[in-house]
Amino acid sequence: MSGNGIEATHDMAALITTQHEAAGTTYRAANRRGWLRIYLGYAPGAGTTSALLGEGRRRAEQGTDVVVAYAETHGRPGPSALLAGLEVVPPARMPYRGTMAEEMDVAAVLARRPQVALVDEFAHSNVPGGRHATRWQDVEDLLEAGIDVISTVGIGNLDSLADVVEKITGAALRQTVPDPVVRAADEVELVDLAPEALRDRMACGHIYAPWEAEAALGGWFRIGNLSMLRELALLWLAAKLASDPQRYRPGRCDSGSGHARERVVAALGGGPEGELLIRRAARIADRCGGDLLAVHAAGPGGPAAADRAVLTAHRQLTESLGGTYHQLTRLTDEDVPTTLLAFAHAKNATQLVFGATPRTWSAGLWPRTSISSRVIRRGGGIGVHIVTCAPTADSAPSASGERNQGRRTTQQRRRTVTELNTPRPGRVRLAARWGRRRSAPVRATIHGRWASWR
Repeated sequence: MSGNGIEATHDMAALITTQHEAAGTTYRAANRRGWLRIYLGYAPGAGTTSALLGEGRRRAEQGTDVVVAYAETHGRPGPSALLAGLEVVPPARMPYRGTMAEEMDVAAVLARRPQVALVDEFAHSNVPGGRHATRWQDVEDLLEAGIDVISTVGIGNLDSLADVVEKITGAALRQTVPDPVVRAADEVELVDLAPEALRDRMACGHIYAPWEAEAALGGWFRIGNLSMLRELALLWLAAKLASDPQRYRPGRCDSGSGHARERVVAALGGGPEGELLIRRAARIADRCGGDLLAVHAAGPGGPAAADRAVLTAHRQLTESLGGTYHQLTRLTDEDVPTTLLAFAHAKNATQLVFGATPRTWSAGLWPRTSISSRVIRRGGGIGVHIVTCAPTADSAPSASGERNQGRRTTQQRRRTVTELNTPRPGRVRLAARWGRRRSAPVRATIHGRWASWR
């Protein structure tokens, strides 16, 4: 079953129906939206499908009208035994890449109109040509029709954690669901299981076939990986409970009492590292119950053509995580810190998330002030998070305009080539001629040390 559950307790049977004793007929409240309950798992085999089917059997035994709209047992004996005896709505068969794929038949479930529908794999992507692109959108139709839904989702299927789970497991999950959709559920219960017990299930063949189980146990099903995934699930659920407006807080103040709401801004530079920054900012906002904002400061002519597709993807990701996307205009690269801070103060931001690439030892010989360091100096109490990002193709820094700042002009490249082809004493004279008198003594000292080492 579900193991040790962490859940918000509600008497759902009292909320679902009202029985008319004389006629024995069940009446529904008019225009009542369905109740959504989600079982959250941190790894395959943790028991979310068993918890789903077990809850369905319990309610059916109590007289509730329950149907299985979709359940994937993967041939495992435990879930298969729980499925036996429950009413199953036959799936819809749809052609896909030369085969027939089975999907939840939403129309049939709506026509059957049960009190409770069991829907496995909340984040599943439907085959093209269906009613909706994703299963969670199908579930929304059931909820709008007044049908209560119980479903399952994995921690790796949450948009804000997809990149973290990929780093832990080494496998990218293509099927994700926006965090706000899961957070909006009426109940979220963690199906918890110790990593050691989960590995025992795997070793006994209760999750994968023996030949697959051996590879999984030696791969990402190691104790360390499972412990990190379990911790992610606990932290995410704790953040959801902390941000629940209906949760009781001793001595809490009413809205409008002057307590500021956290606002986390992700500063984007237009590169692929933006997804990492957005997800990191979303996790920070989730844990403090705050708002997510993403901002990109483009030049006077707007975003470059090569960056527009990336920025469009950043906008979609931000909105899917429940945040808002903003496009700003700056005059020069030097205006980026001023533009970002003006935006942050206007939005009452409390935290900023920047990206930065590791600098090589040679880059340290030509010091320059980064955008993030200038923002820190002028921030005025705004918290700043620096996230290390992988270097981009052009080796330019990747945070909020710094990648553009790293693009050198033809004159600057010509100076670099001249310096590389000039003996070290001559470089000091070139630096003075080009207006870098302050740095010449430092370089002269460094060059002298190099000469002595050689």
